[in-house]
Amino acid sequence: MLRIGLTGGMGAGKSTVARILAERGAVVIDADAIAREVVAPGTEGLAALAEAFGPDILAADGSLDRPALAARAFGDDESRAKLNSITHPLVGKRTAELIAAAAPDAILVQDIPLLVENGLAPLMNLVLVVDVEAETRIRRLVEYRDVSEADARARISAQASDEQRRAAADVLLDNNGAPSDIEPVVRRLWDERLVPFEHNLRTGTAAPAPLRPVSADPEWAAQAQRLIARLWVACGQSAIRIDHIGSTAVPGLPAEDMIDLQISVADLAAADGLREVLGTAGFPVKADITGDNPKPTEADPAGADTGLWAKRLHGNADPGRPANVHIRVDGSPGQRFALIFRDWLRADAAARDEYLEVKREAEAKAAGLTGVDAVDAYYGVEEPWIDAVYGRALAWSAGRSS
Repeated sequence: MLRIGLTGGMGAGKSTVARILAERGAVVIDADAIAREVVAPGTEGLAALAEAFGPDILAADGSLDRPALAARAFGDDESRAKLNSITHPLVGKRTAELIAAAAPDAILVQDIPLLVENGLAPLMNLVLVVDVEAETRIRRLVEYRDVSEADARARISAQASDEQRRAAADVLLDNNGAPSDIEPVVRRLWDERLVPFEHNLRTGTAAPAPLRPVSADPEWAAQAQRLIARLWVACGQSAIRIDHIGSTAVPGLPAEDMIDLQISVADLAAADGLREVLGTAGFPVKADITGDNPKPTEADPAGADTGLWAKRLHGNADPGRPANVHIRVDGSPGQRFALIFRDWLRADAAARDEYLEVKREAEAKAAGLTGVDAVDAYYGVEEPWIDAVYGRALAWSAGRSS
């Protein structure tokens, strides 16, 4: 199923976004609600807390006296660790139960206030961050939640910074305006990205590749790093390294809005072994591509599927962030050239200008065409140029090494 992480600072309006998504059909799992549930009266969680911190943390009616617990549990690191050792496993167990109970085609939204702080973003298919300026959040907490200003500032300062949350965000939802402003934004997100994403994930469909160069986007590097973090979770020790390659890895170079990533593995068996786990993680295989266009190099009698230039190609199911994931054997010609070509373009302004002209020509050739015809026309211009500069890039790399 599609797993969406929803987070934001205190007073940002996560509950409003969660409500809108639930109304559209999402299964919402609220981490705060679960944290309260597992320490409700009569639970093993509450009993364990009372045993660890004493009966004084209980109110007269037997419920948890949260201020009393906070006074005991947050006084030092050892007490905080003891609290976490009791509550975190219970929250994790209950969360797993709710996830298991959701339908296979569910769009699952996990509302997690400390998603960034706890490093959970790579476990999600997509992270939504509700973004509101700190001073606005403080005002909302004071006016609508009866929190003192000093307490509001202290709580906000203890959380991740706005910059840290924005760095983790695949989608940044601006909620600085009126309460009604966010609703149409979330509805469009649901209709145009989340629903198609779930369909693509379930059917093993990669988002189509754009063929028109656009102005360089300074966010490409951060987007690539978020995808790389998810790929590391999926690949584990099967990956030797994961790199951002291709045109979007070259700062300032106009390019197709397609993130290219490379997973380096020990052999093709490892590459094929990643097929299922990557598909589950949202990166379905593109089965019709099993090798690179061989460059002028030594003979490759084994063929495209298993030879020197063999690779496996996956795409991203997210229609809002097209990506190609190339899996190549570490040290193979294709793996080495992907890194050399990127670094050569980063270092050589004339090569970048030359490549951009080729991209413009390829775009013109593909204009008016669709589907396979457009792809063939585009790469029919680009690939011969890359073949022609293969030797130049390798010579540049050899000179740099020497």
